[in-house]
Amino acid sequence: MQNNDLVAQFEAYSAWRANLSGGLIDLRNWLAEQQLSDAQIDLRIQHMLDRLRDDKLYVAFVAEFSRGKSELINAVFFADYKQRLLPSSAGRTTMCPTELLYDADQPPCIQLLPIETRATHTTTSNYKRHADEWKVLPLDIDSRAAMAEAFKQVSLTKRVTAEEAARYGLYSPDDEFQLLTVDAEGQVEIPCWRHAVINFPHPLLQQGLVILDTPGLNAIGTEPELTLNLLPNAHAILFILAADTGVTKSDIEVWRNHIGNLQGRQKGRLVVLNKIDGLWDDLKQPAEIDADIAQQAAKCAELLGLQSSQVYPVSAQKALVAKINHDDALLAKSRLPELERALSEELIPSKREIVRDNTRTEAEDILAATHTILQTRLGAIREQADELNGLRDKNQEVILHMMEKVDREKEDFDKGLQRFQALRNVFTQQSQGLFTLLGLDAVKREAEQTRAAMQGSLFTKNMREAMDAFFKVVNRRVALSAERVDEIKAMMDTIYQKFNEEHGISLAPPAPLSTLEYQKRVGKMEKIYHEHFSSTFNLMNTDKSTLINKFFETVADQVVRVFEAANRDVEKWLGALIAPMETQVREHQLQLRRRMESIKRIHKATGTLEDRVNELKQMEAAVQKQQREMEIIQRSLENALELGQGRVANAA
Repeated sequence: MQNNDLVAQFEAYSAWRANLSGGLIDLRNWLAEQQLSDAQIDLRIQHMLDRLRDDKLYVAFVAEFSRGKSELINAVFFADYKQRLLPSSAGRTTMCPTELLYDADQPPCIQLLPIETRATHTTTSNYKRHADEWKVLPLDIDSRAAMAEAFKQVSLTKRVTAEEAARYGLYSPDDEFQLLTVDAEGQVEIPCWRHAVINFPHPLLQQGLVILDTPGLNAIGTEPELTLNLLPNAHAILFILAADTGVTKSDIEVWRNHIGNLQGRQKGRLVVLNKIDGLWDDLKQPAEIDADIAQQAAKCAELLGLQSSQVYPVSAQKALVAKINHDDALLAKSRLPELERALSEELIPSKREIVRDNTRTEAEDILAATHTILQTRLGAIREQADELNGLRDKNQEVILHMMEKVDREKEDFDKGLQRFQALRNVFTQQSQGLFTLLGLDAVKREAEQTRAAMQGSLFTKNMREAMDAFFKVVNRRVALSAERVDEIKAMMDTIYQKFNEEHGISLAPPAPLSTLEYQKRVGKMEKIYHEHFSSTFNLMNTDKSTLINKFFETVADQVVRVFEAANRDVEKWLGALIAPMETQVREHQLQLRRRMESIKRIHKATGTLEDRVNELKQMEAAVQKQQREMEIIQRSLENALELGQGRVANAA
């Protein structure tokens, strides 16, 4: 009676991530045991493990009030509790954006951010870094009644003066509709909380699902971070309509402004036509009822610019009742299983594909570097064996000549090391220059200067010029960063090639770093700025302080986040760029030292020649064994990436 398709997909995805994490741990342990690892490789594998562990699947539910959104969440995810967890009754029930998730490091609780924080210039994301700003209520997961009561917090409101509501951006005297909400005492109703995070160990939440429950058009319009960050980044959005109201003007506004035009993204956007039980009529035949529902769905699809197949008619209330009472017939009639099937097919496979591709790229880089080291070792061992075999029956003079030859090679290599160190210094300078261009402090200074310019503007033209100038500077920094990345890559290509030619060190060309993602993300923010802020209408009809706060709470803050991500990626790329070269240099030094030691020992006592040749044979066999083991681990990882079940640490 459960949402079997959805649960099975989530369980399979969770098991896949666990299996893949196990394969990466096997790889890390094997590299450490074989002394083939270094700090950079350990760091890269740990990054992959952290990413898999913290991987989340975000599903957002968006609707105007009274569309049955909370009831749909109850029916899809929480029917096992045999009652409504989220408040679901007539009128508005969810008054603030609410995230339902599970963090094992935190006790079950509800975290509530006071609405008063809207008077500051700080985003909800930034407040999440400061636990003391939130009110925390413990959650008694052993009591369904207590949980349902605690969940009512998200629907609490209070009355404040119109002036205070305006200070929070929740009231405008220029809005004729909002004027009607002012009571005789000059007060208006506002939510008690700006944001809520509910942390409890539901099985799907434990596996990485995060549910975002939004409180309707009013909050979507007044909480810009919800509009420009949480919704665009959701892996799936369920937009809920009601069969008894059809598509209203406000529904179309929400769809067009906040969902349907999310930079052209359509995948994972599902439209749900709820409350179809209102069309059930005992005086009609089932075929007639189905035709009425199909007609209503087609009309909704037409108004939203969709195909009829993209609209899913359901009855969330009847589905919840059916699941609680184990009524298969009613559940089928509610049509909820069809929506759950579509959600599982839309959401999880595409998310898994992204995680798989990212992990595969990183793992293949590490394996390729390890393969190069083993090949270098094997080549050096065979070269030593050839040298020693060439010394059989040779006199001391030949052996001395061989020692001199290795000495010269060492001198040449030491000179090469000096050049490498000089180039290493240039690399460091170039890296510092790159971090200067992507510096967070510099971007934050630009943002503050833009804020000051906007606050000092007397005309809308000056405000637009200040915002345009901000993006001009940001885009220039990203463009110059791309040039610097190309310079560093070209320099390292030259270094790699020189060492390959001069010392026979076999290194694959360093991996490139594309800055296109950062350019696209900044471009996306600039597009949002032009859509929501730069028009003369918006500039003329929006309070100046409100406009400034919205711009910096959303667009400017997201630009800073792009630079934060760029800094992390660049740091990882630079480390991966220089680490293989340093590893190969150390390996080459080690092999030169071993060659010299072997020849010296033979010079002192020719009887050790056979012993050393035998040692080299054993070393060659050991490296070949490592290569075979690495092939096994590589196949195991590939199997895990492609949904296989094979972990073969013991086999290795």
